[in-house]
Amino acid sequence: MVLLVVGCRPAPDTASDIAVTWQVAPDPPRIGQTTVTVALADSLRRPIREARVTLKGTMTHPGMAPVLAETHEVAPGRYQATLDLTMGGDWVLLLQATLPDGRSVQRQKALRGIRAP
Repeated sequence: MVLLVVGCRPAPDTASDIAVTWQVAPDPPRIGQTTVTVALADSLRRPIREARVTLKGTMTHPGMAPVLAETHEVAPGRYQATLDLTMGGDWVLLLQATLPDGRSVQRQKALRGIRAP
């Protein structure tokens, strides 16, 4: 018997030429509401508009439920979301984006040493 699982894994990164820049506020991040802004640009540094971008925050140790957020385009090629970092420790932000041309982008950013305000 063969089981096929669809939808559990993100699409592979098919857009390695896309530049992703991150901004996290407050800086340094701390427990609570954290605003994450990501900018997507092509190889000519032109902003990529109308992408579908989601963020997932997960702790580096097992047992914590991830926090999820869909971003909103706040300026051409700039996408923003608020995540609630619920616990101190090390977190990883995972970005999954689908570009207007159908390509997929995956990136991650480490947030180390999150503490109480």
